[in-house]
Amino acid sequence: MQEYIQKRVLDICAYILETQATVRQAANVFNVSKSTVHKDMTERLPSLNKELARQVKMILDYNKAERHLRGGEATRRKYKDLA
Repeated sequence: MQEYIQKRVLDICAYILETQATVRQAANVFNVSKSTVHKDMTERLPSLNKELARQVKMILDYNKAERHLRGGEATRRKYKDLA
């Protein structure tokens, strides 16, 4: 793996661990696609640091479990503002 990719993977990992960010939020901060963040966290990070990968996986799994609730809340706010 190239050095700049390793640095990006570890930087994104640190950001997600600090902020509990979603894949989409991390992608926006680092100006990469959601697919890149997902691949970095699920495929590349485990080869660099298994413990960090485990911690990030727990956050990403939590965010995935909560996303239907967040979407519902966003829709509720949208239509409340229109009324």
